[in-house]
Amino acid sequence: MKAAVLEAFNEPLVIKEVADPTLTPDGVILKLEATGVCRSDWHGWTGHMKNAMKELPHILGHEMSGVVQEVGSNIRNFKKGDRVIVPFSQGDGTCPHCQAGHHNVCDNMKMVGFSFEGGFAQYIHIPNADLNLLHLADSIDFLTASAMGCRFMTAFHGVVSRGAVRPGEWVAVYGSGGVGLSAIQIASAAGANVIAVDIADDKLEFAKKFGAVAAINSKNENAPQAIKELTKGGANISIDALGIQDTVINSLLSLTKRGRHVQLGISSNPNGGMTPVPVNLITMNELQLVGSVSMPIPEYRNMLNMVEQGKLKPGELVTKQIALEQINEAFDDMTNYAGFGVTVITKF
Repeated sequence: MKAAVLEAFNEPLVIKEVADPTLTPDGVILKLEATGVCRSDWHGWTGHMKNAMKELPHILGHEMSGVVQEVGSNIRNFKKGDRVIVPFSQGDGTCPHCQAGHHNVCDNMKMVGFSFEGGFAQYIHIPNADLNLLHLADSIDFLTASAMGCRFMTAFHGVVSRGAVRPGEWVAVYGSGGVGLSAIQIASAAGANVIAVDIADDKLEFAKKFGAVAAINSKNENAPQAIKELTKGGANISIDALGIQDTVINSLLSLTKRGRHVQLGISSNPNGGMTPVPVNLITMNELQLVGSVSMPIPEYRNMLNMVEQGKLKPGELVTKQIALEQINEAFDDMTNYAGFGVTVITKF
């Protein structure tokens, strides 16, 4: 099969023919129809996630949808021809966290495109597939499904479950990339008043299309101060969808008393993303600092139902469809923070 292979960090992926995936009794082989290009892939390409990755050479890619081609002898939930979406976090189903419904923090979690070969290829093998695949309704196209693959479902879990958004609340979202735009759309659909923060005017204009009631260019003004003035005291929830030190701190500074900071963005800071935070402010204002990663399997059904009913429209976040051979251009755009919206590979 054709694949884009990571052979060295920070070097262009190599488009080449590689061996087809091998089927296991508990696995499924998919023919991929669409694969999103996510900033987590970029972090993997730069070497920021070495500890989470198998050794090189390696195939990245984790926002996928496709059609079942082969099923292992132990598979019960899927058959050839089924349309499916692939959750990013793959639980073992047996650890205490999986048994409690939190597959996204499984003790033995595997991440598609990191723990095993990913979706920058024509085909992929998904292990433990009865647990870690989901059927895709005929009414949801593959492009929309892949737009949900990581960024959108990560935002859904962060906004709805971890952030516990409520109608009428003020929500600030730092970063209007894929995760940030997803969070804006989801929080708006939940009835919140959303403020988008970024340093690029084109991204902020795009954010307004997905429900942001206000947009702040933090390059031109003090974002926490502007948010406190706009909300008359501060945001109830502030989401950092980028992960750099400035956005972490500014998100915390944007909160009203007893507000909730939700960390969605992965930090590239050393020592596991070590970032100084204003502990005294957190203590005196009783702020909550909440981590959020991926989404557990049981939460997917609610998200997919909202997409089927048209209440959420992840497909509208897609601004560019590319061929597999254009993957390096997509990474260059991420390096330079160029472009906006979501890029999806639809030609393999």
